[in-house]
Amino acid sequence: MFRSPLTDGIVVLVILLLIIGPKKLPQLGRGLGDGMREFKEGITGENKDEQQKQTLSQAQTMPSPEQPQPAQSAAPSQGSSSEHGA
Repeated sequence: MFRSPLTDGIVVLVILLLIIGPKKLPQLGRGLGDGMREFKEGITGENKDEQQKQTLSQAQTMPSPEQPQPAQSAAPSQGSSSEHGA
């Protein structure tokens, strides 16, 4: 009369393993996940490519921490005496 959803899930997985095979099951799951992701992006209007372009354009406008900034010396050069007023 009352069935457990866990038991139903296990039965479905066993049937899938028998029909598809253990080698093709991960590919099927990956494809199903990609399809669901595309469906969600289509519904919400968000696109992964647009997000990547936005982050790329933001990264190009901001200076990267890898590029060294020009060093400014705090001490005046020793050869010029015009700065000291002499």
